[in-house]
Amino acid sequence: MARPPLRTPAAIVLTAIAAFALSACAPAVDEAAPEASAPPVTSSPTPIPTITQTAAAVRLPADCKAMLSTDVLAQLGSTPLNDPALGPSGVQPDGSLICIWRDPGADTTGLTTTISRRDRGPALDMLNELVATQGFSCYTPDAGTRCEKTWINDTYPVNDGRTLYWRDGVLIDTQYSNLAPTGYTGSIIASIFG
Repeated sequence: MARPPLRTPAAIVLTAIAAFALSACAPAVDEAAPEASAPPVTSSPTPIPTITQTAAAVRLPADCKAMLSTDVLAQLGSTPLNDPALGPSGVQPDGSLICIWRDPGADTTGLTTTISRRDRGPALDMLNELVATQGFSCYTPDAGTRCEKTWINDTYPVNDGRTLYWRDGVLIDTQYSNLAPTGYTGSIIASIFG
C-alpha cells in the first residue's frame, strides 16, 4: 500500500496562512450583507406652465365718422358716406369695417377704406408684392408699416392713390380718387391705436 506524500512543515504553514487570509476577507457570519435599498421615491415633476404673452387684440372701429378727427371730417364736407348704391359698407359679418365716402352720381371723386384683421406674414407679403410689382413706397411710422402710391387717373386729370397701413394684426387699406383729406390715415391710426 502506498503512503500518502508527506507534507512539509512549510507547505502546511502556507496553506494555513492562505486559509486565514481568505477568511479575513469574507464577512463574519453574524454580519449580514447590507440589504439592497429601495429605489428613492420620485414623483413625476409638475410641469411649469408656459406663460405666453399675447397682446390683446386691437379693437376694430365700428363707426366711419367716429374714427376721424374734426379736421378730417371738415375736409370731407358733405361727401355722402356709405350710400347703399355703392355696395357693401359699414361693419361686415367678419368684424371688418368698410367706409365709402362718395356721391353715387360722381364719376371719380371718392374714397374707400377697409379696416380688417390681417396676420403679420400675409400682410407683409402683400405689402412687399405691392413694392415689387406696382412701385409702392413703404416706410415704418407710428410702430407700423405704411405703403403708398399716387398716380394720374386714366380718364380725368386728377390724382388717384392707395395707402395701406399695417400694425398689430390690423390693416387699414384706403383707395381714393380726387379725394385725399390731409391726415386721413393718421387720424384712423390715432383712433385705433391711441
